[in-house]
Amino acid sequence: MTEPPNNEFREFEYQGWQKSAQQYHASFGSLTNQTIEFLLDAVNARSGTKLLDIATGPGYVAARARDCQCQAIGLDFSEAMLAKARELHPEIKFVQGGAEFLPFEDSLFDAVVMNFGILHLAEPDRAIAEAFRVIRSGGKYAFTVWKDLQQSIGIKIVHEAIQAHGDFTVSLPEGPPFFYYSDPKNCMEALQKAGFVNPMVQEMQLSWEIESAEELFDAFAEGTGRTGGFLRIQTEECLAKIREAVRQTASKYMQNNHLVLPMAALVASAEKL
Repeated sequence: MTEPPNNEFREFEYQGWQKSAQQYHASFGSLTNQTIEFLLDAVNARSGTKLLDIATGPGYVAARARDCQCQAIGLDFSEAMLAKARELHPEIKFVQGGAEFLPFEDSLFDAVVMNFGILHLAEPDRAIAEAFRVIRSGGKYAFTVWKDLQQSIGIKIVHEAIQAHGDFTVSLPEGPPFFYYSDPKNCMEALQKAGFVNPMVQEMQLSWEIESAEELFDAFAEGTGRTGGFLRIQTEECLAKIREAVRQTASKYMQNNHLVLPMAALVASAEKL
């Protein structure tokens, strides 16, 4: 429960999320909410379950857990995200803190969950170990991640536009590979390394419906930490080319004046003996 040391990538993500709370809620909320039932089912969340939602963001998972009569607490390192969560869910307790340095005693929770937060951590292995520490014996842990680019079309469109037109001479702090946990084998190995048993990985097929290619671009430019941080330091010329590439590719997925983007995710879970 010590304070996190200085880490360039952690600070980069923190500053990004401080700028992204409102856009994340507006653009990604309808997508990431689709995994919540899978996540809560994976930890057997039910009435009375003492549950910690790490990297809670706008508090979606904590709110749904409370609807299931869980004793839910949300945690996030971003004050801006916590402000949004408290605005949306004033009845829930939210705490500031980092996933890799949880401000809780050992064996305090029946269940710990993280909805896509592991993708933005400087030390994901430490975060999994911290989850293990605060879960009681017999409790469960689960986290979600996106699958590979070929099955996560919204991410693929923006990623390919950036690869084609982005300026990669800019200096950014290096973080863990974004798609490392897209491999179920890596999920299970990481869970076992932390001490968990009976690891499982389940695939989820999702559909992301948004208004337009402009919203897709803005979702990543203004509503994410890592990708948004990269886009925010691009030149206007590069941004214009990236935006146009996103528009052209996304047009293939228009249905009834909306973008409908196939997305795939994984939920990884395990138990503490």
